[in-house]
Amino acid sequence: MPTTTTALPHWEETPADLGAATREIKAALRARIEASGRTADEVFAVVEQRVQAAIDDIVAARRRGEQIWPVVDYADIEAGTAPTDLIKKRGCLVVRGHFEREQALRWDQDIVDYVEGNHFFENYRGPGDDFFGSVGSKPEIYPIYWSHAQMQARQSERMATVQAFLNSQWKHTSPDGTQWFDPNRDSLYPDRIRRRPEGADSAGLGTHLDPGTLDLWMTQAYQKAFRHLFDGSVEQYDPWDAAHRTDGPQYPGSTMCSAFRTFQGWTALSDMDHDQGVLHTVPIPEAMAYLMLRPLLSDVPDDDMCGVTVNQVFPAGHKWHAPLMEALSGIPDVKAGDSVWWHCDMIHSVAPVEAQKGWGNVMYIPAAPWCPRNERYAANVRDAFLTGESPSDFPAEHYEREWPDRFQPADLNEIGRRGLGLD
Repeated sequence: MPTTTTALPHWEETPADLGAATREIKAALRARIEASGRTADEVFAVVEQRVQAAIDDIVAARRRGEQIWPVVDYADIEAGTAPTDLIKKRGCLVVRGHFEREQALRWDQDIVDYVEGNHFFENYRGPGDDFFGSVGSKPEIYPIYWSHAQMQARQSERMATVQAFLNSQWKHTSPDGTQWFDPNRDSLYPDRIRRRPEGADSAGLGTHLDPGTLDLWMTQAYQKAFRHLFDGSVEQYDPWDAAHRTDGPQYPGSTMCSAFRTFQGWTALSDMDHDQGVLHTVPIPEAMAYLMLRPLLSDVPDDDMCGVTVNQVFPAGHKWHAPLMEALSGIPDVKAGDSVWWHCDMIHSVAPVEAQKGWGNVMYIPAAPWCPRNERYAANVRDAFLTGESPSDFPAEHYEREWPDRFQPADLNEIGRRGLGLD
């Protein structure tokens, strides 16, 4: 099919009139597709067929009693013998024995000592984030970033080994040899802690995505990243291609992520059974193409992007994406020290639970390789680290400012210093 270089309207900040901007960009995207000799319906049909094949494969595997999530031993990653085909196919995995179980349990206790010793619960002001506040626990998500446990895990050799393996699943070098990101250097993107106590009731989190909102259609960088969906070459779309993802902006908002994450992830600090309110994903990396093209079909109002807007997470659900929901698959049982990872564009959710059996504790640690976008955010992270503040991607709660026993610059190793841009 021929391609076109027709310029698209774009906004580098949130448009003042979202409805008008939505109508304008949808008309421009349809026109660009049509200039290639195809229609939006025809391009969507290509993606729909590809995604439906993956859905059928997952449903059939589930009927055969097979585990949908790939499970890889840390030792195989360390030895360079971990299989990658199924990881690329599913876009998610569990790493068994990422850390020794006893180490993870010690970190869990260290976090308890850290927050209790600094009177966190007496000073807790309630959820600073409406989205995570919806889970209903008091609290479930701790807005804590600079404990020794978190920083020791972030700057550990074992974490760096897994992150480098995951980053390397992506196409990170252009045909002319330009490196979009360094797969062997992580930016130590700081995130929070979840601690859900035994016996807890939690409403969970509905199916959603985290890579952005309207900026995915409306900023130049993302228009280039998803170029194959709109220029007549949809067959060439590759969800593992990092071109144009490592430098562009995201609209400011309460749900933004300033960094480019190849994989989102967390490390288990407790044992968790698969039916106790755990993570689920739609393990189809190509599903992002379905989500990006779906608003261009005629059954969606012209001022609507299938519910996507700013200051809210990207929703996915039965109204506009019903076939994808058939593939929603939960993680297997995990032990403390295992880690769980999913492609940054992947639909995911957390199942609700009543009277949870055992604790459900995790540290959120993604893979966020060193690149221009992450280097810029690292400057903010350094400031937050030095002052004990909450990083700017998160609510400005700043509980740790006066906590004397938080992780200090002198405690950084080489991995930590490089991750913060200090070396």
